[in-house]
Amino acid sequence: MPEAVAPCSIEPVAIAHPLDEFYARSGFELPPIKRVPAGDVPEPYRSLLDHQSDMTSTLESFHGERVHLQVVSRDRRNGDYFREVVLQLDGTDKPVEFGAIKINLALFPAAAQKRILEERYPLGRILKDCEMTYRSRPQGFLRIASDSLINKLLKLAETRLLYGRRNTLFDANGAPLAEIVEILPPVEANE
Repeated sequence: MPEAVAPCSIEPVAIAHPLDEFYARSGFELPPIKRVPAGDVPEPYRSLLDHQSDMTSTLESFHGERVHLQVVSRDRRNGDYFREVVLQLDGTDKPVEFGAIKINLALFPAAAQKRILEERYPLGRILKDCEMTYRSRPQGFLRIASDSLINKLLKLAETRLLYGRRNTLFDANGAPLAEIVEILPPVEANE
């Protein structure tokens, strides 16, 4: 039985951006989300979330397999590219992350922009392949009660208490390359 999570208030909406925009656009209410201190995030979630690296390489290292994108929805506005995605393992299509990202395309070189818009590879791999300098700074950690959308995308049979983070990637000049909400499915320490 999942732990009860308090309904959203003003603070969790900020921690949920840009996921909140996808929910608002689709007419669904954001599921209960709570900001939690890193110390309250249990293992193995804490090791997977509490770092200053990209999630692509972190998840690939943890699972021992490369990941690819399944794009759920997308939008382009004012030079920003938004997408809601599931990261899946290459060999099995097992979902290992659900997320939403807002990418400032103007800060990427043309080759990276092209690869982003092809919607085949996670941003972490594109940053690495294009040899872009960036800094990853988690803005906070979250606990979320999965809803029907998250259950469907992460292949969960029932509401589960999940953990994630709100992260910002900055370029070498300190400009925000991307704002990201990353939510992990249930994982075992020995996976």
